Amino acid sequence: MAKINFGGVEEEVVTREEFPLEKAREVLKNETIAVLGYGVQGPGQALNLKDNGFNVIVGQRKDSKTWEKAVADGWVPGETLFELEEACEKGTILQYLLSDAGQIALWPTVKKYLKPGKTLYFSHGFGVTYKDQTGIVPPSDVDVILVAPKGSGTSLRRLFLAGKGLNSSFAIHQDASGKAREKVIALGIGVGSGYLFETNFQKEVYSDLTGERGSLMGAIQGLFAAQYDLLRKRGHSPSEAFNETVEEATESLYPLIAENGMDWMYANCSTTAQRGALDWWKKFRDAVAPVFEDLYDSVATGNEAKITIEANSKSDYRPKLEKELDELRESEMWQAGAQVRKLRPKE
Repeated sequence: MAKINFGGVEEEVVTREEFPLEKAREVLKNETIAVLGYGVQGPGQALNLKDNGFNVIVGQRKDSKTWEKAVADGWVPGETLFELEEACEKGTILQYLLSDAGQIALWPTVKKYLKPGKTLYFSHGFGVTYKDQTGIVPPSDVDVILVAPKGSGTSLRRLFLAGKGLNSSFAIHQDASGKAREKVIALGIGVGSGYLFETNFQKEVYSDLTGERGSLMGAIQGLFAAQYDLLRKRGHSPSEAFNETVEEATESLYPLIAENGMDWMYANCSTTAQRGALDWWKKFRDAVAPVFEDLYDSVATGNEAKITIEANSKSDYRPKLEKELDELRESEMWQAGAQVRKLRPKE
């Protein structure tokens, strides 16, 4: 593992240079990787593994929309695409990529196929970390590992096709074979990771749930909505409010942050923007810090898991979810956004 200095803290990471794809193929040459679930992470990981030369099959419910999606992506029923139980039987590495609710529901079935020598793979530490609520306790004679790409399955696939990669975390919960470490790193390279950093199942899920509810999704929507509503209240048009709140951020400034960091983005803005940003960022940090404390505590105590599990277990969850998503979709801000996107130059 390479030692890298991250802001004054030295960490060990795995790069493609020290663990090349050829080595990953050698480690997994006798394995059959069964990707269980073809929803969010399944397609990207399965297709990347296949394109990288690994032996991959997909397990999915036959009467589902995602079965049809798998067929459209080139998986062949009876050859590389199977019902979930048949895929569990055939696979030596079971990539458990169903939703958290799906993992809970299917666990009694999957557990039957976890014979000694098999490997159980997750991309999220939820099921194992909150085992008191999920009931997911793997047998002691199988390897239990995790590779968590830091982004959606769609992004993982897009970056792979562009010759790039997403950074991923990896973890080992059980090493029954003595070879779990080389297997998890090989799988991380195989799914298209840019580099891999080590964590554990609990830290992965704590950081992931905090991020999703915080700066990745929940907090950013709240921030956008607050600024947009303020501008509208003060007499600005929908197009002006959206462009100053969202479009400039996502199309202009966030790409600069991704390219070289926040300081570089500041340096490439006007002196007026620089001064204002430097004067105000700590006020925003201090305002939201207590909310993040509450959020992390809710994650660490299992309360967020409880809310998620209870919500997903209700028969009317999907219709209610669509109503909540409609509230976003039909809001003036995101209706304005739909129009702005249509007006972007095509070339």
